[in-house]
Amino acid sequence: MTTQRPEAQSSESRRLVTMPRHAAPGHYGRIVVTDPRPLVEAGAFPAKAIAGESVPVGATVFREGHDLVGAHAVLLGATGEEIERVRLVEEVPGTDRFTGTVHPARVGPAKIVIEGWADAYATWARDATSKVPAGVDVDLMLAEGVVALDRALAVAGRSDADQAVLRRAKDQLNRTDLGAAERLGPALGAEVRAVVAALPVRDFVTASEALPVKVERRMAGNAAWYEFFPRSEGARFDRIAKTWTSGTLRTAAERLDDVAAMGFDVIYLPPVHPIGTVNRKGPNNTLDPAPGDPGSPWAVGSAQGGHDAIHPDLGDFDDFDAFVARARDLGLEVALDLALQAAPDHPWVTEHPEWFTTQLDGTIRYAENPPKKYQDIYPLNFDNDYDGLRREVLRIVELWIAHGVTIFRVDNPHTKPVKFWEWLLGEVARRHPDVVFLAEAFTRPPMMHALAKAGFQQSYSYFTWRNTREELEEYLIELRDDSGDFLRPNFFVNTPDILTEYLQFGGPPAFKIRAVLASMGSPLWGVYAGYELCEHVARPGSEEYMDNEKYEYRPRDFAAAEADGRSLAGYLTRLNEIRHAHPATGELRNIRLHRADDDSILAFSKRTGDDRVIVVVNLDPHAVRETTVDIDVEALGLPTGSTYRVRDQLSDGEWEWGAHNYVRLDPYIEPAHILVVSAADGSGR
Repeated sequence: MTTQRPEAQSSESRRLVTMPRHAAPGHYGRIVVTDPRPLVEAGAFPAKAIAGESVPVGATVFREGHDLVGAHAVLLGATGEEIERVRLVEEVPGTDRFTGTVHPARVGPAKIVIEGWADAYATWARDATSKVPAGVDVDLMLAEGVVALDRALAVAGRSDADQAVLRRAKDQLNRTDLGAAERLGPALGAEVRAVVAALPVRDFVTASEALPVKVERRMAGNAAWYEFFPRSEGARFDRIAKTWTSGTLRTAAERLDDVAAMGFDVIYLPPVHPIGTVNRKGPNNTLDPAPGDPGSPWAVGSAQGGHDAIHPDLGDFDDFDAFVARARDLGLEVALDLALQAAPDHPWVTEHPEWFTTQLDGTIRYAENPPKKYQDIYPLNFDNDYDGLRREVLRIVELWIAHGVTIFRVDNPHTKPVKFWEWLLGEVARRHPDVVFLAEAFTRPPMMHALAKAGFQQSYSYFTWRNTREELEEYLIELRDDSGDFLRPNFFVNTPDILTEYLQFGGPPAFKIRAVLASMGSPLWGVYAGYELCEHVARPGSEEYMDNEKYEYRPRDFAAAEADGRSLAGYLTRLNEIRHAHPATGELRNIRLHRADDDSILAFSKRTGDDRVIVVVNLDPHAVRETTVDIDVEALGLPTGSTYRVRDQLSDGEWEWGAHNYVRLDPYIEPAHILVVSAADGSGR
C-alpha cells in the first residue's frame, strides 16, 4: 500500500505516488483497500479490456472508527501516466464496497490503481447534519465547516466558478447575524457537495497495488462470426457420373458479399489443408468412405502436404490471398482453424514420430472423445520434443499471418499443455499484437479459465446448452461476475458438431430465439452456415447434423430460400445492425437481469452511457406467453419511479414503459422485444 499524509493532499490529490507495497511493515495502509477489481490470479495475468469498453472496477475501502472514506480508480498508461480518474461510489451503503467504471481508449498494456482516502468534508457534513438541528456542538460544527471549506479551496485545479461557490458558503458560515441553520445551509447544499465531490479533500490516500490490464482492439472482444466450408461453396454434383466437384477458394469468395451484407465481422474457415487418406471417414463419421468422399478437414495432412499447405481442390496460396483480399474489401476479417493434430499420412508422422504417442503394440494412438472415435486423427504429444514442436507450430502460425489471417480458431486447445499456449500466444502477441485467438474448448471450467488467462482472447462457452430461464440467468451472472475480467465467451448458436435438441424440435421460432439471446447476450456470437435456413435434422439419438458437412459436400441454395421466405438471413442482418448501432450490446459485464412473472420469459438490459437496451425473450418456441416484466429502472440510470419511451428494434413498435410492464410474445410472429430506451424525447432509435 502507498499512503499519503493529510498535509500532502493539496498538491498531490491528482497525482499517484507509487511506492513498493512493503515499503512499510504490514499489509494494510492507513486506509484499508482490499479485494480490488479487476485482479486475475493476484495480478499474475492481466485482466482483459477492449478499447472504448466500460471496465468495472472496485475495492472494499474502510478505516477505523466512524469517519467516512472515499475512493478513486485511476487508469494508468503503459509508462505510468494518468489517463483517467473516476470517483467510485459505495454500491450498497454500509458494505464498504466502492465501484465504478473506467474507459480505456488506447490499445496496449495499462494498469488500474484503486485509491482509498479519508473524506474530511463528507465526515463533517454528516456530523453537522445531525448535530446542528439537535443543538449539539453547534458553534464547533460551524467552525469546523469553515475549516473544511478552507481545505477544499486549497485543492489545486479548482475553477474560479467553483471557488466562488465555496467562498460564498464559507462567508455564510461566518455570518453571526444569522441563525445556525441558515448559516449552515449553503455549505451542505447540492452545489457545494458537487464542487467538493469533483475535487475532494483527500486525507491519508492509500493506493492499492497496480492491477495489470491488457487493452485490445475491438475484434478481440466484440464481433459477429460466420462459418462456412469453402469446399461446399460452389460444389457441384454430376448426377450421371455420380461424382462431386469441390468448391474452391475462388467460388467461396463469391459468398463473401452475402456474409458481409448480413453484418458479420469475421468469416471463419475450417482447416483448408490437405486431408488424410488413411482411415478417412465417410458420410456421418462412418468408417467406409466411398471413392470421392472428401473426408474431414480436421484430419490434417497427406502426401500433398500438412499444415503449411492448401488442399489442391481448394486452390493455392494465390487463391487464398485473393480470398483474404476480397474479405478485407468487404470489411471482413478471416479466421482460420488451427487444428494441431495430424492424419496418419501427415508428413509429421514419418518425419517426427516423436511428436505422437506410440502405444505398447507399436501403433500410434488416435484421438478419442468417448463415445466418439477419430481413427483419422493422431493427437500431438508435447512431452517428447516440446521445443521442436512449439517451434514448428509458431512457424505455421507465422506463415498464415503472412497471408493475411488475423484470427485463429483453435481446435481442442484443452488437449494441449496450457504452458504451451501461454508461450505461443505470448510470442505471437509480442510480434503481432492484433492477432486474435479463439479457444474451442468445450471442457471443464478450470481448463477454460486457464486458457483464457494464458492469453486466448475468446472462448467457446456453455451457452449452446443453456435453454431455460434459470439456466440462462445463472450462466449470464457467472460470465459477468466470476470470469468476466478474463474470459470472453463467444455465443455460437450452432457448430458443425452441435445441433441441440432445442433447435431440432423448436422450429423457426427456436432459431430466432437463440439468435437473439446470442447476439444480445454476448458481445461475441457466431453462426455456422445453414442456421439461417433452420437446418434441424440430426442423426438419430445425437446432437450432430444428419449428413454432417464435416464429412461431405453440402452446397446450399441461399437465394432460393430467401426468395420463398424460408431464410432468416434478414433476421440475422437486423440483429447485427442493432449490435452495430448500440454500443451497450458490445459489452459483457454491463448486463443486468430483470424479473418476469412467467418463468419462460427472460429479461435483461445493457447500458453504456446513455445507450440503454432492454431485451425480453420468450424462451418457449411453441406457445404465446403473456406476463408482467419488472424493470429495475435505476439499473437503466433513470430516477426511481420514472417512465420512459421504448422502441422495439424488431417490430418498430413504440410504448411508454415504467417499472411494471405488460408483455405478450408470440414466437410464430416475433419471440422477442429488443427495446431501445429514450429517457427524454421519446426517440427510441
